[in-house]
Parts: sequence; structure tokens; C-alpha cells
Amino acid sequence: MTELSDNDYRRYFRQLIIPEVGEEGQKRLSQARILIVGAGGLGSPVLLYLAAAGVGTLGIVDSDTVDISNLQRQILYRTEDIGLRKAVAAGEKLAALNPGITIRTYPFRLTQENVDPILADFDIAVDCSDNFATRYLLSDVTLKAGKPMVFGAVYQFCGQVSVFNYKNGPSYRALFPGENIDEEKPGDNPVGVIGALPGMIGSIQACETLKIILGKGETLSGKLLQVDALNFRMELISI
Repeated sequence: MTELSDNDYRRYFRQLIIPEVGEEGQKRLSQARILIVGAGGLGSPVLLYLAAAGVGTLGIVDSDTVDISNLQRQILYRTEDIGLRKAVAAGEKLAALNPGITIRTYPFRLTQENVDPILADFDIAVDCSDNFATRYLLSDVTLKAGKPMVFGAVYQFCGQVSVFNYKNGPSYRALFPGENIDEEKPGDNPVGVIGALPGMIGSIQACETLKIILGKGETLSGKLLQVDALNFRMELISI
């Protein structure tokens, strides 16, 4: 593994002094390749925290453009980004946040035709999508490839997080059996969501991803975390 530079020691000092991270853990992070599908409400905090932590390569898949209605919760973007491709705008901001990492942008929708070659370049996929067709597609290909999928979803004041396909743990379809909904497109059925909730759920997704990279702690594999932010209740369900 590449040795840490003086700049790395300064930038990552507050996590380097954590026993579960240290120099070897930071090197693991620098070697990790993570694919984030969806650069919206959930993808924003996931991308920001993984980039800030020094994850070496981040892939961003999103076919959408920034709309004024996104700015209530999609904290990666500013008013002047309206009309820009989310994947491209997100990549520029992450590169400015941490120029020492590699950003790969895929400004198009994930499909049966492109998912395998894209996923082949990454170790872990983080599902920040907003539609079932993409989620089932990503679930199926990560299961086939034997790669973990870190799942998150939000609705109004409620959110869910889990880890699938990890160390022989259950898959997404084990929890939510169903068929791919080919005709469904992102944004077909928009739902309400309080702006801070994707920040909470996306932050948990980022933390689960970091734990998988580091090989430390107990992940949400085999469990579903449900968050009710309106009444501030959390429930951990065994899958």
C-alpha cells in the first residue's frame, strides 16, 4: 500500500487516532473503490463523507440534472448548479473538497446493458437511488458479483438502512421480494421528505461503508434499521 504523506497525516488526523482506523485503516480507505448510485438526497451526504474520509475512488451514477426543488435536501448543490448534470456537479465539488481522491462520473441511468462493466471497477455499491427498478437491478448484479450493497431509503419522516450481500448475509430480495419494474423511471412518483432525514440516513450509509472497508465493528448485515424522525424512534429488525 502507498505510504501516507505528511498532508495525509494532517488531513485525516482525527480518524487516524481512532484505534479501529490508524495508518493501516487509512491505507485501506485510500485503496477502496466505491460506487454510489444516485447523487441526490441520500447520495449527497454519502459522497461528502466518503470523500472527506479519503476513500480513494468514488464512482457517481446519476442521469438527472439539478432542479430548484432538489436544494431543500440535496446539500451537494447550490442555486447556481441548477440545470447542471448532478454527477458532473457532484464530482467537481468532491474534487474541490479532497483533491487527493479519484472521482469517476457516469451521468446516465444505470441499465442492464451498462451495470456489469461499471460495477466491475468497484468493491462496494451504495444504493442511494429513488426508484425500485434501479434498486432491484443493483441488488441483483451486486449479489451475482458477490459485492456488498449498502441500502438506504427515505419517505417523509421515516428512513431505512441495511447492508446486503455481505459475508454470506441476506440480499435485498430476501427482505423485499419482487420483480424489476422496468417501466418505472426516477421521479415518476415523487414522495415528500423532510430535508434533514436524507442527511441522517445517508450518514449512516457512509458509516456502514467505512466499517466494511475497514473490516471493523458490527454492520447492519442481516438487520434493517428503521428510523422514525418525527417521533424519534429507532427499531432494529432481524432479517
